[in-house]
Amino acid sequence: MQASRHSWLVLVAMTGSLSMVMLDQTVVSVALPAMTRELPLTPTGQQWVVNAYVLAMAALVALGGKLGDRWGGVTAFRAGVTVFFLASLACGLAPAGELGEPWLIAARAVQGAGAALMMPVSAAIVTDTFAPGDRGRAMAIYVGIGQVFLAVGPLIGGVLTESVSWRLVFWLNVPVGLAALALVHLARPADVRRPGGSVRATSVALLVGGVGASVLAVQQASRWGWGAPATLLTLGAGLALTAWFVRRQLREEVPLVDVRLFAGRAFLGDVAVLGLVQFGLLAVVLYASLYQQDLLGLSPIAAGAGVLPLVLSLAVAAQLGGRWYDRAGVRAPVLTGLAVSAVGLAAWAVSLPALTYGLQVPGMVLTGLGLGLVMSPTNTDALGRVAADERSQASGLVQTVRQLGGTLGVAVIGAVVLGLEAAGTGSPSPQGAADAITVGFACAAAVFVLAFGAGLRLLPRARVGGTDPSPAPVP
Repeated sequence: MQASRHSWLVLVAMTGSLSMVMLDQTVVSVALPAMTRELPLTPTGQQWVVNAYVLAMAALVALGGKLGDRWGGVTAFRAGVTVFFLASLACGLAPAGELGEPWLIAARAVQGAGAALMMPVSAAIVTDTFAPGDRGRAMAIYVGIGQVFLAVGPLIGGVLTESVSWRLVFWLNVPVGLAALALVHLARPADVRRPGGSVRATSVALLVGGVGASVLAVQQASRWGWGAPATLLTLGAGLALTAWFVRRQLREEVPLVDVRLFAGRAFLGDVAVLGLVQFGLLAVVLYASLYQQDLLGLSPIAAGAGVLPLVLSLAVAAQLGGRWYDRAGVRAPVLTGLAVSAVGLAAWAVSLPALTYGLQVPGMVLTGLGLGLVMSPTNTDALGRVAADERSQASGLVQTVRQLGGTLGVAVIGAVVLGLEAAGTGSPSPQGAADAITVGFACAAAVFVLAFGAGLRLLPRARVGGTDPSPAPVP
């Protein structure tokens, strides 16, 4: 199967959708101060404006993959795009006053549900469209551009907030969503339906309840106290529901989430690396934007532009990573990228207490270069190591772990930062706040080191070869 004009048009359509989803994870970070003044938002509400979106994706993306099998990938994709841009409209219409915060958080959760329908099927469609020898290059574009939009979100948010209104941050998704639907209509990828068992409401409830309760406990621990009964009971309930869900999936012939895919060592390594990297990355992008506005006094546009060293280096390295993967497989580019990004993030963290932007740039560049080498090879390899009829399920599982990692990262690192700030007396000084964010960045760097250890242990030396691996999963 050679790449054709049709294949590249499919790639453009799917990349556009992923970019929209990734953009909305971070585009609001620069707009948060303006939202806080107008609605207003509490400090916890600010976190949930970011977290409700990612949490909904984490809890529902596996269901999105299953519905993609039942409805057809293209049908699920179109439904997800429609839900996404309608929810975006609702976000921009959030009223000022007491209703503003719950309205915005609820609309962000619905946005996440729409994204959960899009993401697993779009990755599976790209993988199915390209032959193994071309997948690294194609997925480098798909994942690389998506990660660029994840990082460039603060700049776009800053421009829109400062020049027009923070509400345009959300309304931008309406024309983008319509364009995505038009591109899918032109590309006409195969709308493949794969027979499977029914979607059991009990499994959905266990997954959503388990993930939701676990993240809520971590999110609120800085306010409730880590040893408080509310924290321990909520976390215990979340972990128990999640364990019950996993046990149920192992017994079902056609599970909602095929956790048995984790028996493949290579697949487990890819997913573990992606989840750990996302844990650190999303929190870093969020707090870097808040740091530049709140502590350096930069305008929204300047704060957004401040992450460009991260964005540009990531964009370049993503293309290098995809081509390196096509030649050598997953292990070499990913381990190199994890080592570089861990060093870069540590250097970035060390520069924060000086409250000087220029000292942060080398760390940003190294972090971006490393992440670019990691993201596309791991995504490509994970989907290349399962059978063709399992790719929607595998993609759903990959995205579940990624989004859960990002959600927990914002919650855990946010709890650390807020806890350190609260430990001070009165309002935190700029220096005290910078020191707290430094510790948060150091935590993220430590997680990158854990990801390196997981990759060193689990990622295979052998690569997916020039023949399609679809007849059977590769162990």
